[in-house]
Amino acid sequence: MSVTLRPVPATVLPNGTVRLLENIRLPFPAMAVVTLLIEDDAPAGPETALLSQDALMDWNRDEEEAAWAHLQEAK
Repeated sequence: MSVTLRPVPATVLPNGTVRLLENIRLPFPAMAVVTLLIEDDAPAGPETALLSQDALMDWNRDEEEAAWAHLQEAK
């Protein structure tokens, strides 16, 4: 089975709805793969904070606080 890839510009709305930016006609239903192009300056949602929470838990220890204490401003 051969597959032909044809890029079609689209916008994905926050609710997951995909809107094609050009009209296309197909003689039959076709499968699609959506690749999201996230701009570097796009706002990160709360899911980003939740995904990093476990990774940052290792930093929430007394040993870490002591190791970095010399970088804290004097109070």
